[in-house]
Amino acid sequence: MDRKESEYLLEVEDLKMHFPVRSGILQRRVGSVLAVDGVSFGVRAGETFGLVGESGCGKTTVGRTALRLYRPTAGAVRFQGRLMGTMNREGLRRLRREMQMIFQDPFESLNARHNVGEILNEPFAIHGIGSRREREAEIGGLLERVGLAPSVMERFPHEFSGGQRQRIGIARAIALKPKLVICDEPVSALDVSIQSQILNLLLDLQQEMGLAYLFIAHDLAVVKHVSDRIGVMYLGKIVESADAERLYRAPHHPYTVALMSAIPVPDPIAGRRSRLVLSGDVPSPAEPPPGCAFHTRCPVAVERCRRQVPELVSVPGDRERAHRVACHRADEVPELLAGFM
Repeated sequence: MDRKESEYLLEVEDLKMHFPVRSGILQRRVGSVLAVDGVSFGVRAGETFGLVGESGCGKTTVGRTALRLYRPTAGAVRFQGRLMGTMNREGLRRLRREMQMIFQDPFESLNARHNVGEILNEPFAIHGIGSRREREAEIGGLLERVGLAPSVMERFPHEFSGGQRQRIGIARAIALKPKLVICDEPVSALDVSIQSQILNLLLDLQQEMGLAYLFIAHDLAVVKHVSDRIGVMYLGKIVESADAERLYRAPHHPYTVALMSAIPVPDPIAGRRSRLVLSGDVPSPAEPPPGCAFHTRCPVAVERCRRQVPELVSVPGDRERAHRVACHRADEVPELLAGFM
């Protein structure tokens, strides 16, 4: 990712975000939580890169750090080739017109004291865009674009359902016509019946506006529906990444296989598969295990896995080098776990 003219709109290179653990009256630092520990990927203009994994794996921290809501411990984040780590506050403020975020909880992310008109006016006010009349017209258009009537501008967040509140959050995210939107579990807090409506809305807006998405979720079925490429995270690292179709057709990491085996089968009579149930708990990111972080739960781990950290490398036989996996037994996994795919 160090090419002069990159193919990526957003580049994340060896990103690390370690939160300090403090103790005692003087609050001395006694350790670190390795929330993100060396993550690299890129998001092209107009595409969706899905980031998936269990709760606590660090995927939300990746999104917030990429947006510079957190200052990273190490690594680099570039947007349109510009290194964000060297920007001052004013530079970041200008850049954020082109990078926005949709949060997981639409109730918590909307100011309960402001009505919808005031919430959607805020991006324009911060960046000094348009007159009052122009902003009102723009806000009305935004509400219609996300499936709400302009007449709701005077209402407050508590007067809406969860799906409607998320539509307001989406309207706020696209208000300044960004190029990249980071979607942090945008449907996980919604009823299943509403999830598909919000996902279809996001896809329609992507096609209409040419948006790129970094789509963060824990549900592989949802991620497959919207993503062009997918990165699977475990304990602060990406353990497998590939095009969405290829990843679902031929996963090479045991953790990916386990996640996929948990996806409900639409017709359990016509097609059945066994569930790969992982034993034990996810290790603490404050005290990650030696070797491969997944070896404590892996059904095919060997002694080498307990001693040596696997590198994220191309899957054997992948000429395009588009399918990468961090597993010492990647070439054996399709055969060893064939019954769970």
